[in-house]
Amino acid sequence: MHTSPAVQKPTILIALGGNALIRKGEEGSIADQLENLRTPMRQIARLSRRYRIVVTHGNGPQVGNLLLQQECCGTLPRLPLEILVAQTQGQIGYMIESTLDNELMELGLDGEQLFVSILSYVVVDEKDPAFSNPTKPIGPGFSESEALALPYPTTWTPKGYRRVVASPRPLTIVEKREIRRLIQMGFLVIACGGGGIPVVRERRAFHGVDAVIDKDLASAVLAREVEAEMLVIATDVPGVALSYGLPGQRFLDRLSPAEAAFHLGQGELPEGSMKPKVEAACDFVERTGKVAVICHIGDIEKAVSHKAGTLFPPEQPRTARLDGKKEPMG
Repeated sequence: MHTSPAVQKPTILIALGGNALIRKGEEGSIADQLENLRTPMRQIARLSRRYRIVVTHGNGPQVGNLLLQQECCGTLPRLPLEILVAQTQGQIGYMIESTLDNELMELGLDGEQLFVSILSYVVVDEKDPAFSNPTKPIGPGFSESEALALPYPTTWTPKGYRRVVASPRPLTIVEKREIRRLIQMGFLVIACGGGGIPVVRERRAFHGVDAVIDKDLASAVLAREVEAEMLVIATDVPGVALSYGLPGQRFLDRLSPAEAAFHLGQGELPEGSMKPKVEAACDFVERTGKVAVICHIGDIEKAVSHKAGTLFPPEQPRTARLDGKKEPMG
């Protein structure tokens, strides 16, 4: 069997936040999303010369728009949440592929770097406590009277009463073996869009459930299962900050899992934004002994070289860097 030279490259997983496609204050048109993808895709195209790459992405705004469209069209049958997640995996996968193709072409790599999007299932535990206490708001906002007539639970948010669903922890990626094989063949793989399609085991089969999975936690699981050397979580801030948005705000260059656990225990990291990212980074580092980084979406290349973002080193010293240089990582 022919083996691609890409096998010799280290693997990194890059998790793109929702801001990779829709930025604050934007309408979120397709034109906006394609333009916004140019920044991360240009960096990923350049990195593909030296690394095998897996890309994951969020889908919150896109799923929200599909839910809003369902509410506006009462005569059509409503689709379950796992179907909407699958739809956005195809939609966003297409936009990532087309933008990446353009950037590879500009570098003269369009004939060298192969890429593919994978429809991804993520296994969750049907007994996960999250199912008995749904907390994740999704979709449009409703008035109190509208919410009382809805067939699903809602909660009050600044946008009005919104549907809430469970957000169970991801256990494993169903397509991990296929993804590993594609990486070995030299493909850049786009997977686990929106955290993946949540499924539970039923004997030897799987079936979808009405839930959403945190994209960063799912990315950490996939990064571990494909034996990535680094997990990069790209978002709309330079890294992890203490006292975020307050006069004493301070961004951290490095954060060990032990230090992160302390700050999480003190409630210093926002529940719906930075907390799951830090948890995902720590989970990957603690389970693999490798490194993770949280960075701004414009600093992905610098973050891979440990020159930007918040680096999460393993607790034990590590001497090998991705670029082959020696560096203590304690």
